[in-house]
Amino acid sequence: MSAAPKHTVARFSPASRAAFVIALLLLIGLALAPWWAGRADMRLMSELFLYLALACLWNLLAGYAGLVSVGQQAFVGFGGYCLFAATIFLGVPPLLAVPAVGVAGVLIAIPVAFLIFRLRGAYFAIGTWVIAEVFRLTAAQVSALGGGSGTSLPVTVVKSIAASRSMREAATYWMALGIAVAVLVVVCLLLRSRRGLALTAIRDNELASQSLGIDIWRAKFFVYVITAGLTAAVGALIFLQKLRISPDAAFSVNDWTAFVIFIVVIGGIGTIEGPIIGTIVFFLLRETLADLGSLYLMILGFVAIIIMLRAPKGIWGYVRERTGLDLFALSRRVVLPSNMGPTDTNGPSKETDRGSQTT
Repeated sequence: MSAAPKHTVARFSPASRAAFVIALLLLIGLALAPWWAGRADMRLMSELFLYLALACLWNLLAGYAGLVSVGQQAFVGFGGYCLFAATIFLGVPPLLAVPAVGVAGVLIAIPVAFLIFRLRGAYFAIGTWVIAEVFRLTAAQVSALGGGSGTSLPVTVVKSIAASRSMREAATYWMALGIAVAVLVVVCLLLRSRRGLALTAIRDNELASQSLGIDIWRAKFFVYVITAGLTAAVGALIFLQKLRISPDAAFSVNDWTAFVIFIVVIGGIGTIEGPIIGTIVFFLLRETLADLGSLYLMILGFVAIIIMLRAPKGIWGYVRERTGLDLFALSRRVVLPSNMGPTDTNGPSKETDRGSQTT
C-alpha cells in the first residue's frame, strides 16, 4: 500500500502576497501625503481613514460576533467628550489623550455589556440605540462642556498639538492614518488567533459552535469591549480634528452608525476587504452626489437596495465567489503535491475556511 501523499499548510496565497506588497507601497505613499497633497485632500483622506476604522470595527462586531448594533455612536460621542474633558480639565496633551480615551472606552463598555447582553436579536439592536441616547442626554447635562450647545477646544490646547497649522494638520492626518492601520492590524491578528477561529465558527453557525464547546458569551463580550475601546479612540480623533463638539454631532446615529452600516453592507459583511471597498464607494458617491441635497440620501438607499438584491454578500462577496480571491491571509490553504494522480478530485491545491480546521 502506497504512502499517503505529503501536503503542506500555507497561510499566504499569491494574491495575499501581492496585496501585502501593494498595501505597503500605498501606505508609504499615504504617509508622505503632507508633502504632496493639499490641505483639503488631507482632510478628506483623514475622514476616509476614520470611517474605514469605524466600518472595520462594526463589521467585526456584526459580521463575526453577530452583534448588530445601531448604537455605536455612543462610543464615538463618549470618546469625543472624554478627549475634551481630559485636555481642558486635566491638561492631558491631545495626542496622548487619544489612546487614554480608548482605555476609558473599554472600561465604560464593561458594565454596558453586562446590561445589554441580556437582550437578543432585534431587542439588542434597539437596546444599543437606547444606550446611545442615554449617553447623549447625559452629555447634554454637562454644563462645563457647554451642555446642549457644546463647546470648542481652547486655543492653548489646539496649539499644544504642534507649533504651526500645517504641522497640526499633518499630525492629525498621521494619527487618522495610524488608527486606521492599527484597527486593520488588530482585526487581522484577532481573526488569525484562537479567538478568531471561534468567531469564524460563530459567524458560520452559532448553534454548532456552541455544541463544540465554544464559550459564545465570552467571545462576544471580548469583541464588544475591544470594539468599544477602539471606537472611542476613533471618536476622540474625529473631534480632535473638528475642534468642536456638541451632543447632537457627537451622538449622531446618521453620521456614525447609518453610514457605517451602509459601507459594510455594500462592501461585504463578514470580510476584511468589504469595509475597505465600501468606504471607497461611499466616498466616491458622497463627493459626486453631495450637492444634490436630500436626493443624495435617496440615491445611497437605492444603491444599497440594488447591491443587496444583486449581491447579498456585498461587492467583495460577489467578487470572491467568482474569482476565489483572498487578499488577507486569514484562511489556511492545504497544498498537495503537483504530481497527484488523476483520482484526486481536489486538484493540486485547496483553500479551506479556518472554521473547517477544527478536529
